[in-house]
Amino acid sequence: MTKQSKSKAIAHHICLTLQSAGHEAYWAGGCVRDQHLGIPPKDYDIATSALPEQVEALFSKTLAIGKSFGVIAVIEDQIQTDVATFRAEAPYSDGRHPDAVTFCAAAEDAKRRDFTINALFYDPITERLIDYVDGKVDLEAGLIRAIGNPLERFQEDHLRLLRAVRFSHVLGFKIEPTTLQALKTEAATIHAISVERIERELTRTLTESLQPGDALHTLQQVGLLPVILPEVTRLIGVEQPPDYHPEGDVYTHTRMMLNLIKDVADDAGFTKQELAYATLLHDIAKPDTYALHPDPKTGGKRIRFLEHEVKGAVLADTILKRLKIPNHQRQRIIDVIANHMRPFQATQMRASSLRRMMGAPTFPLLLELHRLDGLGSRGLLPSYTFLHKAYHTYTNEPILPEPWITGRDLIALGMPDGPALGRLLSDAYDRQLEETEPDREALLDWIKKHQK
Repeated sequence: MTKQSKSKAIAHHICLTLQSAGHEAYWAGGCVRDQHLGIPPKDYDIATSALPEQVEALFSKTLAIGKSFGVIAVIEDQIQTDVATFRAEAPYSDGRHPDAVTFCAAAEDAKRRDFTINALFYDPITERLIDYVDGKVDLEAGLIRAIGNPLERFQEDHLRLLRAVRFSHVLGFKIEPTTLQALKTEAATIHAISVERIERELTRTLTESLQPGDALHTLQQVGLLPVILPEVTRLIGVEQPPDYHPEGDVYTHTRMMLNLIKDVADDAGFTKQELAYATLLHDIAKPDTYALHPDPKTGGKRIRFLEHEVKGAVLADTILKRLKIPNHQRQRIIDVIANHMRPFQATQMRASSLRRMMGAPTFPLLLELHRLDGLGSRGLLPSYTFLHKAYHTYTNEPILPEPWITGRDLIALGMPDGPALGRLLSDAYDRQLEETEPDREALLDWIKKHQK
């Protein structure tokens, strides 16, 4: 049994147990939405008339993860299922949390939720859909519609502004016009939400959307992007040389690349989150490095972005720190941004430089970013094809083998420790990578001749 089918069976059993004890109990929210759309739910949430203490009494292993909000986690077979008592909420004075919670009937619980498509209940025992807000109609029409007054829903919890965009692009739905207008009106209030919550929604939007570049554009159109990522908004209108970028400005190029991102395999050597942020930010310094330089071919001027990758890595680092991306991932992302122009020179590289680049832990991420960079401009991939082939020739040997010569070897030859020793070690390793010397002894002989 898969984890998904096991989760479903456990959620069914929990509802049966609650109903057998005389309580209402239904699947609720996203799992009902996804099931109706034919999407396997990732997990199951349950809404019930049972009070938290009654839920705890019915199941042997529980966690009071949000008891004041009526939420108890039931643990069965190492799977956690959240069980929430039907509740109504007082106003959200801070735009994040309700001032108070009272328990209520199912209909009132449905009406305090964010969007109609997320407010459906399903009784797995009778196989009955329960709809108090016309969510089924909107599901079938492909609409994201706020429940009740959209302005009030967004003012209650500003994160719903980002959630509306995410649901729209993950599901391929349109945002209903009144909801869309309210979203635009309230967009500037997103700053009141914690960075951690914004990052989670932004990351999910970039990694789960059907077309992440289109989702980015919606964030821009509704006014959210200028608040959460003003540096990306600056890419709009930054022209590029048409012979290299016929697609248009930097913003268009970035959107095209994001739309080309597909699912990432578990063994790819990078995560989809890393690829999404590397793509989003790889040209982030082009507005700062835009300049017209003499064109020796035409005698006129041409657009250049000198060192945009180096300055871009610094700016990306600042942005990723602001979003509180974990340090390990942040470092990997800024590393490939700093080096994303190198693959274009791959066919002219010395063998040692090529192997050093391909042997870096971040190379699979760099190579995929390079592929998207090519496809998102002229659609040409000569350097990618060359690198992909070169990388896969090292299936039976390491790209970067253990060095034949170490610092201890050089010190044993009487060479003092210091920068000169480091340079000679690097030169020796380059000769090893380029197979200039056949073995360690030959390389030692070369070192003795060049030792200073």
